[in-house]
Amino acid sequence: MENKVSFSVIHGLRFKTALLLLLIGILPFMVCVPISLRAYKSVSIHTDASNLMAQAAQYNTQIVTTGYILGEKNSLLDTELKAIAASYNGRILLVNSALKIVKDSYSVDIGKTIIWDNIIHSMQGDSLYYFDEDTNYLIVTVPLSNSDGDIVGTLVINKSMEYINQNVDIFVSYILIGSVVVCTLAVVIALFFSIRYSRPIRKMSDSLDAIIREYSNELPEVRSYTELEEVSGKFNEVIKKLQAIDESRQEFVSNVSHELKTPLTSMKVLADSLNGSEDVPIEMYREFMLDIGEEIDRETKIINDLLSLVRMDKSGAQLNVSAVNINELIEHILKRLKPIAEKADVEVVFESFRPVVAEVDEVKFTLVVTNLVENAIKYNEEGGWVHISLNSDHQFFFIKVEDNGLGIPEDSVDHIFDRFYRADKSHSREIGGTGLGLAITKSAIAMHNGEVKVRSKLGEGSTFDVRIPLNYIDKEVH
Repeated sequence: MENKVSFSVIHGLRFKTALLLLLIGILPFMVCVPISLRAYKSVSIHTDASNLMAQAAQYNTQIVTTGYILGEKNSLLDTELKAIAASYNGRILLVNSALKIVKDSYSVDIGKTIIWDNIIHSMQGDSLYYFDEDTNYLIVTVPLSNSDGDIVGTLVINKSMEYINQNVDIFVSYILIGSVVVCTLAVVIALFFSIRYSRPIRKMSDSLDAIIREYSNELPEVRSYTELEEVSGKFNEVIKKLQAIDESRQEFVSNVSHELKTPLTSMKVLADSLNGSEDVPIEMYREFMLDIGEEIDRETKIINDLLSLVRMDKSGAQLNVSAVNINELIEHILKRLKPIAEKADVEVVFESFRPVVAEVDEVKFTLVVTNLVENAIKYNEEGGWVHISLNSDHQFFFIKVEDNGLGIPEDSVDHIFDRFYRADKSHSREIGGTGLGLAITKSAIAMHNGEVKVRSKLGEGSTFDVRIPLNYIDKEVH
């Protein structure tokens, strides 16, 4: 359990935010300090080298004109150069053109030959410096020239740079104190901002937990980051959609129970009436049995429609797609519905603007056309008309089913595709509809990646516009 809690804390946004802010505060400090120390050391060496070269150049004329470079004695120069060497805690050598040491502030290597790249380059006119990391000494070589411009020797000055290490040690001690302060501030700031930044997310998490435990049914409005506000809004949309689905499911179960119970109740009443009466005339038996048969047919139709919906609603439902001549299919459907239209005294007209062949599931698409046209006939007046048109472009084909029948109330248009919904309940009962036909129609159209729209005005008729792709594309194919 403790390991699980530790894992949760480490992978939490608050911990990661605090760690990120801590690194942002400390890393620049850790990177800048070594760079600053190195830069200080480099600048100090270069500055001291430049000063030593300038100082050596000041003695050029005096060393050359007095013959000091040739080894002649000059107590004044001896004293000055030894004093300079002592002040630098270093050493001064005077090397002639033959690379022999003429003067030495230590007086130990006079007469010896010295061969070193920097001295050789200085004999060619270059002023150079070199810093020895091991001994911590700066060595400067400066060429000495006569009045004719000829190089007659080199002045070599060694200077101890120990003061740099001493200064660095002082800096490091201050830096350690500063680093403690910086780290402490970084930790405090990181914790403060991590708590502040993660608080809205924690509130959202608590709100979601309350929704899960059914204490609440909506996320409170979060005033924080734009992205989090958008996420909160999307969550509320999803929650409302799930609530609508749950309400729809409950209503669906209630409607199914009611629709299935009604025919059974009617049959029970009819059967009890027959069983409870003696010497019932044969005509009454026949009448009651016809009524029972009609209720059985109605029950069967409801069950068949429900089964159709269930098959379409299944996530793995498949279409048996094939190339179908839509013109011929619609004509065949209208031929089957002709007796219903003639009985209702409704004129059915089919208008085709071009031949259309599309990839559809013939059985399910037949349900679409049948339900739309049959509804247009049934919910019509005597002497009315139904107009079906077929057209297409390069991508879709279009079916329009238009009638001048009863129409749909404005407040019912958005609900006519809901299961068991009836805009005119009394008329629907007379006709014998189940309230599932348009729900089946919409599901079948959706399975074909199509869409259906309706326009209607009460007392003037309705128009259903269906658009379906000519070529079926499986949504699971990417």
